[in-house]
Amino acid sequence: MFDKLKQGRDLLKLRQQAKQLQVELEKIEHVEERGNMKIKVNGSQSVTYLEIDGTENRELMDLINRATKEVQKKAAKKMLEMGGGLGGLLGGMGS
Repeated sequence: MFDKLKQGRDLLKLRQQAKQLQVELEKIEHVEERGNMKIKVNGSQSVTYLEIDGTENRELMDLINRATKEVQKKAAKKMLEMGGGLGGLLGGMGS
């Protein structure tokens, strides 16, 4: 029983660390420009600004972000299927 409580506390600590990491990643930004296009991406791989011909294009930015999230979900699922991901890092804690 105490082992399950410790696992729960460890999992909560990991979640808090992951949330803090997410906050820090969102602070990282990179801007690329080519011709009449400009894009800004943060460390969590989200497009935060997209400009084409001097006009912000939120619709395309949202589309790219949705596609990126779906690919990340599929990649995470594949990693779990292959025994990786957090399940592998936690040494089977989630089992």
